[in-house]
Amino acid sequence: MATETSQLVTTSRPATRALYLSKNRRPLSALLIFVLLIAFFIFENPKVFLNPTLYTSVFTSLPLSVILVVPLVFIVAAGEIDLSFPSIIGVAAWGFAACAQSSLGPVVGLGVAILLGMLAGLVNGLLVTKVGLSALVSTLGMNFLLRGLIQMGTQGQGIPLTFLRDTAFYQVMVGKIAFAGILFPVQMIWGLAFAAVGWWLFNRSQFGVHICCVGDNSESAREMGIDVDRTKIMGFVYIGIACAFAGVLSTLINNTFWPTTGDGYLLAALAAVFVGGTPTWGGVATITGAVIGAFIVGFIETGLISSGFTGFYTQFFYGVVLILSLVAHRFNQQKRR
Repeated sequence: MATETSQLVTTSRPATRALYLSKNRRPLSALLIFVLLIAFFIFENPKVFLNPTLYTSVFTSLPLSVILVVPLVFIVAAGEIDLSFPSIIGVAAWGFAACAQSSLGPVVGLGVAILLGMLAGLVNGLLVTKVGLSALVSTLGMNFLLRGLIQMGTQGQGIPLTFLRDTAFYQVMVGKIAFAGILFPVQMIWGLAFAAVGWWLFNRSQFGVHICCVGDNSESAREMGIDVDRTKIMGFVYIGIACAFAGVLSTLINNTFWPTTGDGYLLAALAAVFVGGTPTWGGVATITGAVIGAFIVGFIETGLISSGFTGFYTQFFYGVVLILSLVAHRFNQQKRR
């Protein structure tokens, strides 16, 4: 009897391992790409890439991408897309900066930023679900509309916030803590915490299940009793919240609000989602893979420059990594709908 039990345990371990690998092929594939990328950069310039200061520098802005890719996974998994999030970042950052500069203070400014982000996400969701517009076109239009609103309201002028550098709010949000003799940016903790919450929502909550059902087949989801419109609206609102938080962090990191805040994140964040293994057809996604994708995209420019390339090569290598990642994911997992 003991022998049979031990054989059963021995047999079940490979089966469990095979099941784990099958379920996590996409994030594991993204992790392999990231490890190979870092190994290449270390080989090219070990002096730079083995220096902890480099990672402190990268981790200063990388958390913003991590925060953005998490809700983007939800909306892509729901079969939609959002191209307005760079301008939502700008609007939320503008609201935060205006409040912080006035007597309201940065804490109230953070609340205002989140409300603005939620409102913008709600409008996007209503345009897609209730008005019936294409998410691709309507969110692109919102991107231009909101950016134009910022430019008109600020007349192209920034809002300096250098007076916040010595405040407790600044230290809690984007300060640095000593870890093993290295100054570690606090915003990296915020980014990883945001990713952890997103992972739980997607993999362990009813909201994540509804998102996947809607993205797989919205009519079937509706027949199952899922409120398809509400689920999609919640996804767009979630993006708005993430954009608001990222906008506040960006403004604090730069010590200034600029009317162009958020402009550089559109292609990088979307690339991170797809590099991480989230397919374009909806119903299937991976939060872990998207976060790893954000790390991949975040290290490319720094790695290229440290390897002796100029900034002119950056977009080319973005394209190479994106295409190769998609090819790897395509052949690494069975196609399913």
